[in-house]
Amino acid sequence: MKKAWTLLLAGMLMLTACSSNSSNQEGSSNAGGTDSGSATKEISIWAWDPSFNIAALEIAKTAYADDNPDAKVNVIEYAQNDIIQKLNTGLNSGTTKGLPNIVLIEDYRAQSFLQAYPDMFVDLSSNINAGDFADYKIGPTSHDGKQYGVPFDSGVTGLYVRTDYLEQAGYSVEDLQDITWNEYIEIGKAVKEKTGKNMISLDPNDLGILRMMVQSAGSWVLKEDGTTPNLADNAALKEAFEVYKAMMENNIVRMHSDWSQFVAGFNSGEVASVPTGNWITPSIKAEASQAGQWAIAPLPVLANQPDSVHASNLGGSSWYVLNVPGSETAADFLAKTFGSDVEMYQKLLTDIGALGTLKEAAAGTAYEKSDEFFGGQNIVADFAKWTEQIPNVNYGMHTYAIEDILIVEMQNYLNGKDLDKALADAQAQAEAQLK
Repeated sequence: MKKAWTLLLAGMLMLTACSSNSSNQEGSSNAGGTDSGSATKEISIWAWDPSFNIAALEIAKTAYADDNPDAKVNVIEYAQNDIIQKLNTGLNSGTTKGLPNIVLIEDYRAQSFLQAYPDMFVDLSSNINAGDFADYKIGPTSHDGKQYGVPFDSGVTGLYVRTDYLEQAGYSVEDLQDITWNEYIEIGKAVKEKTGKNMISLDPNDLGILRMMVQSAGSWVLKEDGTTPNLADNAALKEAFEVYKAMMENNIVRMHSDWSQFVAGFNSGEVASVPTGNWITPSIKAEASQAGQWAIAPLPVLANQPDSVHASNLGGSSWYVLNVPGSETAADFLAKTFGSDVEMYQKLLTDIGALGTLKEAAAGTAYEKSDEFFGGQNIVADFAKWTEQIPNVNYGMHTYAIEDILIVEMQNYLNGKDLDKALADAQAQAEAQLK
């Protein structure tokens, strides 16, 4: 009897140990926690940029903790390229080990994950109302009729311009309110003649300005299916190429090769305008001596594209929940913070300058303040207005791969290659490369 009892006790201990090991293995299979029982609800989030995205998460954590004190949110900072690599490695392996509950993904890259791994992302259609966000953000963050992303920051663009240089050339910021890129070039020529300053700074290895132009016309380098290259017969892209070359030929371009040179161009006063995303505002304001000498006008349009609007996007990112234990808490966190918290968005704007894409937030008090650096202009209200006008396009799976091809063909075109031939060759190469 004693022997039997000993064997029974040993068996119970082994069963308990196995059960414990099984639970530990499941808990370590991802960077998040569990939603079960009375255990602490713990989730992890991957993001980049400590002064912007990470800072936004810290504000969201505080807001969520008010009503969810039992939740633990771990914010983990990685460089964006590292996040892309880690996600690809983890998702390709077929295991969730080491993956976070929430991840920040740039809008240009989102479809490459959603289309390749739809089962690994949580459908958030029942957690947020997609209609509450800027329309242009829904294309990149949804797939197959399901809303996977919680839209975050706006990459809405504007034309930052030195008003003192404009005045020396006989213009005012009012003259930039409704212009084409061709008219922008003519103004740039006058500015260069009167001040000696170049109108714009461009990096030959970054065609972000073409992305702005093409999206403002409601087009993209991929067709609406998000996979088929749209280059050879893309009228907006062709005109954008022509505008780019005209800028070069009219000698209004200062060339740069990296971010520091880009910023140095306008901080030093060598560049008269900066057409780009609103995220450049802190960098422009970093040169305090230029306060009162800047304004922001709507983006110029392509002259021959009837659907062009004076608004576009450059950059921007959104939040996604991975299908790992803890997903319910993760979805709840996003729904109650970035998905709906209007007051939180006021703090995001005030504290870190993050312009969100939640429509209702634009009615908040933080969006009503003028900015003396920009001559008292209410730049936030202007950006919010332009955000609503950005055309909704499908960035698809291959935006950056196609841009690498276009960079080469742009140089060929600048060196004399026929434009139709350059775009046809780009189309053929993209079709072959992206099969």
